[in-house]
Amino acid sequence: MELKMTADLQKTLKTSVTFSGIGLHSGLKVTMTVHPAPADHGIVFRRVDLDSKPAIPALADFVTDTSRSTTIERNGARVSTIEHLMASLWNMGVDNALVDVDGPEVPIMDGSAREYAAAIAAAGLEEQDAPVKYYDVTEKISFAIEEKGVELAVYPDDDFSVSVHIDYNSRVLGNQYATFLTDDQFAATVAPCRTFVFLHELEPLFNLNLIKGGDLDNAIVIVERPISDEEIARMARVLNKPDVKVTRSGYLNNLELRFHNEPARHKMLDVLGDLALLGVRIHGRVMATRPGHFANTEFVKLIKKTMRREGVKPSVKYNPAAEPFYDVNQIKKLLPHRPPFLLVDKIIELADDMVVGIKSVTVNEPFFVGHFPDEPVMPGVLIIEAMAQCGGILALHGVEEPERWSTYFMKIDDVRFKRKVVPGDTLQFELRLMEPIRRGLVLMEAKAFVGGQLATEATMMAQITKNK
Repeated sequence: MELKMTADLQKTLKTSVTFSGIGLHSGLKVTMTVHPAPADHGIVFRRVDLDSKPAIPALADFVTDTSRSTTIERNGARVSTIEHLMASLWNMGVDNALVDVDGPEVPIMDGSAREYAAAIAAAGLEEQDAPVKYYDVTEKISFAIEEKGVELAVYPDDDFSVSVHIDYNSRVLGNQYATFLTDDQFAATVAPCRTFVFLHELEPLFNLNLIKGGDLDNAIVIVERPISDEEIARMARVLNKPDVKVTRSGYLNNLELRFHNEPARHKMLDVLGDLALLGVRIHGRVMATRPGHFANTEFVKLIKKTMRREGVKPSVKYNPAAEPFYDVNQIKKLLPHRPPFLLVDKIIELADDMVVGIKSVTVNEPFFVGHFPDEPVMPGVLIIEAMAQCGGILALHGVEEPERWSTYFMKIDDVRFKRKVVPGDTLQFELRLMEPIRRGLVLMEAKAFVGGQLATEATMMAQITKNK
């Protein structure tokens, strides 16, 4: 896993800050205090109104609901609508904080993160004696809901940036774009952007027992079509506002947008808040089309899954001086392959469900003559072949008279190449059975490491067949 410690130091607040307001969906009055926290604490919410004051880490692992906001939950205790505060803490530089809240939801304030960002700036930050953790994105990671036109992707980059595109086939909104770069002033360019909703969504949301705390003071309401006086009167009752009217620009009441693309910037705010649930900062370029909390958090979970996969280390430490389980001459008794196509030098570990093999890559390999003369790189297909040969040894390990049997690979899935393999590298292959061998079918998880780092991985299926 490309998780790096940098010279940047983690930070927390110099002093606690308190907010009071209404929960957007619960309609409850909430008081929330954000306290400084020690290094490596992360952002943690604590329900101080409940017995034992249960704590919930602000991580994607604890997301349980994304209905119009992001909710985290642990052992029955939950906190909703955390995204604006998370975006503010993370992008104002706060790595560690303890958030005490006396209700089930973070206060919505004016529908933006402006007050949060201002309070954090006023409190100031304090450096801590621990480096910031960054995840360096090494490959494209994407999540999509094709039927809804939703896609989020992150690409390798030396810095962090997010670009958002929204298009809801709206005559009022049109196509909107927003971009956030590391050097941008979050408090000035993103934090002030308020949540928005289409008028036709309001009554269904009320019927779903949501937005009990929503009103025209904390949301932009977009009107797509002409509405009758009766509909306006009904909306006035729903919103508890006596003077509801539609402006010429397609919004309820005389609302002045803070930016021409405020809705897109608000979606940016939500993306930034949900990305903070990764728990580490990233170096990567994020592109988001029609993002929403469900897609955002699923995307973060996918990044986290990739991080965990990349963090896999060899389970066996290779000692070149140790006696191998099989040397190359013993391997030749099990496999029909011969030089230059025998790509396993020795087996250092072998059990009923796993095998570990070694291949020393030298400049004398015949494939380097043409792949490539001035930039020698071991072909990925040969790394797969070498893993398959190890898999063949695992498959035949428990077979009587293995020399009378062969292993033929039927399918190879989920192949990923994480780094180049070059002359001087030592490849360590680890293959494990994913399920017991049945009817001669072998399903294996295969990984290749160089210097303790994952180089290649795949899922392989083979068939054991008796030789004619």
